[in-house]
Amino acid sequence: MVNNQIRVRKVRVIDTDGKQLGILDLTEALRISQERNLDLVQVTEKVDPPVCKIMDYGKYLYLHEKKRKKEKKQGILKGVRISYNISSHDLETKAKMVEKFLNKGDKVKIELRLKGRERALQQHAEQKIQEFLEMLKEKTEFKIERELKKKSNNFTVIISKPKNL
Repeated sequence: MVNNQIRVRKVRVIDTDGKQLGILDLTEALRISQERNLDLVQVTEKVDPPVCKIMDYGKYLYLHEKKRKKEKKQGILKGVRISYNISSHDLETKAKMVEKFLNKGDKVKIELRLKGRERALQQHAEQKIQEFLEMLKEKTEFKIERELKKKSNNFTVIISKPKNL
């Protein structure tokens, strides 16, 4: 609730600096906020009298939305596909790419797709992914979000950066 939307007689008012101005009539609190060209925003209504803060409501909404988008943005699932016959140098390049994604805070889905006659060599494909994970372990620390899973002709594993790092 903002300014004239507040429907109580007395409110506890907090200044822009966080200093309490005390319990005031709503009209007095609105007058003070208008003198400063700011808004009176109801912070909580669970206490009696409700707590209101003098602030720029537009700026508050902007910062709140920015924070919400940042929280939503973290943890995007990035994908890296390796093939059965990938060379060791290409594997190192993919490992650097995964390391960059992990350092940004993203989750990474590592996928190995088997084609044609490669399907008969599923145990070797699992070893290839394990080898890739070992190579990654030397470069950066990660945790496995979802274990190695086989789905039709694909092997997938999802990893992320531990929260404490």
